[in-house]
Amino acid sequence: MVTRAEREASERFAQRYRDSRVEVVQAVERAVIGGDWGANGYTTVAQADRLGALLELGTGVVVLDIGAGRGWPGLYLAAATGCSVVSADVPLEGLGLARARAVDAGVADRSWFVNASARALPFRAAGFDAVIHTDVLC
Repeated sequence: MVTRAEREASERFAQRYRDSRVEVVQAVERAVIGGDWGANGYTTVAQADRLGALLELGTGVVVLDIGAGRGWPGLYLAAATGCSVVSADVPLEGLGLARARAVDAGVADRSWFVNASARALPFRAAGFDAVIHTDVLC
């Protein structure tokens, strides 16, 4: 069951995803996180790289990215390490943008998108090699 707070947060983020990303927003993202991946938070590229190294991500590893939004950093990690990623989030608008980003990044064949809340994920236990959630309160 979706709570009122979850509905409100979902709508707030859905509106953010509907807004086009103007050049100034992309410039700020490049300056703050070190890349242009559609981030909603402040996890940097260096932090994502460290996360990938700590989790020993690579070919054959499947990662679940909870609260994936536009796909940062899951899709970045797929591109940088060769892992596969399942992006889960509630706002469909964010997942649609993530799907387009996967195509642009050349990782669409290793990327899947699931409309699901972190409170009720539709996966079996131990179904992933790693689980990440950055800039997300679950």
